[in-house]
Amino acid sequence: MEGLGRPQLIDPTTRLRPSFLAAVAEFRADRAYPTPWFVTDVDAAALADPDAFDTYVARLLAERHESGVRAGFVPMTTLWWATGDQMLGRLAIRHRLTRPLAEVGGHIGYDVRPSARRRGHATAMLAAALPIAASLGITRALLTVDGTNTASRRVIEANGGAFLDTVGDKCRYWVPTSPE
Repeated sequence: MEGLGRPQLIDPTTRLRPSFLAAVAEFRADRAYPTPWFVTDVDAAALADPDAFDTYVARLLAERHESGVRAGFVPMTTLWWATGDQMLGRLAIRHRLTRPLAEVGGHIGYDVRPSARRRGHATAMLAAALPIAASLGITRALLTVDGTNTASRRVIEANGGAFLDTVGDKCRYWVPTSPE
């Protein structure tokens, strides 16, 4: 599954279209976890047409700026965790929080494709994202996770996450974005 080299966070790119499409298919087929929101957010045309996929990637990059934000969203930096031509996961850093994001969404959300899970990718991906969040002015990132998702809770805790509280079925953590 993994290509050559060490995985790293990269900007979304049309070069990874085949691997992205394979990852989306894996997420949709995975019955052990709910389908991530980013999968349902991809335009159906972008999954079939290379030009529409180019437009999708351009939209992700534009969402980093207020002028590119869709209604109901905040500016966010979407990055893909990849090695070679293989997309292993995706991560989004929301630049600011709305009330709903403060309760159930948080600053950072991440997903590792099913075939790449249980190899330390989520922990490494979150660790790589924290300095980026710091560069965006986020001194501590709020992360939320389903209370039953012990693997993700361990990822957050391994990155310095301190349990804050539980809102509904979501556990909330503060994670420092730079060494204290």
